[in-house]
Amino acid sequence: MSPSLRRRLIALGLLALVVLVVAACTPGGGSLAPGQTITPPTPLHPAELKGDPLSVLAWLFTPIFQAFFLLLVGIYKLVPDIGIAIILTTLVVRTVMVPLMRRQMVSMRQLQALQPEIKEIQRRYKGDRMKAQQAQTEMMKERGISQAGCLTAFLPILLILPMYQVIREGLSSPDPNPMLQVFGFQVFQLDCTVGQVHAWGTSCLNTTIPWLGGMNAAGYEGLFTIPVIGIGISVFAIVYTLIQLVASRLALPAHNPNIPLDPNVRTQRAMSIWLPLITLLYSTVIPVGLFVYLIVSTIYQVAQQFLTTGFGGMFPLFGFTPGFAREHKPRFPVAMPTAAASPPRAAGAPARPPTPQKSAIERSASANATIRQRGRQGRRGRRR
Repeated sequence: MSPSLRRRLIALGLLALVVLVVAACTPGGGSLAPGQTITPPTPLHPAELKGDPLSVLAWLFTPIFQAFFLLLVGIYKLVPDIGIAIILTTLVVRTVMVPLMRRQMVSMRQLQALQPEIKEIQRRYKGDRMKAQQAQTEMMKERGISQAGCLTAFLPILLILPMYQVIREGLSSPDPNPMLQVFGFQVFQLDCTVGQVHAWGTSCLNTTIPWLGGMNAAGYEGLFTIPVIGIGISVFAIVYTLIQLVASRLALPAHNPNIPLDPNVRTQRAMSIWLPLITLLYSTVIPVGLFVYLIVSTIYQVAQQFLTTGFGGMFPLFGFTPGFAREHKPRFPVAMPTAAASPPRAAGAPARPPTPQKSAIERSASANATIRQRGRQGRRGRRR
């Protein structure tokens, strides 16, 4: 299994975990209806630290929730449109993440360029996974590729849960003012009356999005049912899935249609199509506001990926490659990995004689001789 495919499967597992947590965190009760005479809902407070593990996790999660919520409310007070506020919040978050995501995209593309050498290492050390992994790590260290850069690919997925909680709990709260305090200082003050019923419900913030037909950002609107199988699918989920497909194709390396695909690469390209379609299965547990966040975030990712790697593996599409994509060069291209340079000469030291460059055949013969020698040593060790 290729490293890129493995990372995609791990990302899918993390996303599935987020969906399960989201489903578990969805409140069971609805909002107050006009005329109801029940106790007003409790204002939204930070989680208290208690002895049980769930309370500890909630307490650790509170600062992340507050950071997102403070940013969203601050923008909402400037632009009193919750839909625009969510879009601007997404742009701020993604802009802060630009250096990390750039590093991830560069590491991914450099690893893709080294796939032939990685496969050669796996072939040489076939049956000895530890030595193959060690040789691959040494090669990546020599080429200056950081594996930590690939881990940042999971960051946008991990931010889905706090953003969900902000939209679902923060926007629907009748009084979120306690959550807008930092060390006792009220950062923002909202004019809230607990239990008051507005045109959009009992929430303090106006959660309607006018330019989406008055949809509730904290609700689950925009659904339609497929007549054949009777499953509800969100229109926003379809839009998000299509943008995800574009993002997945851009992240793939370019492919020459005249060269047959390696089985792992073929599987990777197939998964880039099928994985985004899974979004359609859990579209009914994601509120409208979170879909706005996901769509804008993915469009931002597509733009950054295009500036970094160009069209990537977008083409050929259905066997066709347009002329503008054949010779396109990305705005901020990725430097391909090279072998480490020799250390600099100290001041006053005599110049080193030039090292004769070995041909490709000589380098290959030297590498094979080293591997055979290590193999004989390993066999002698096993016979002892």
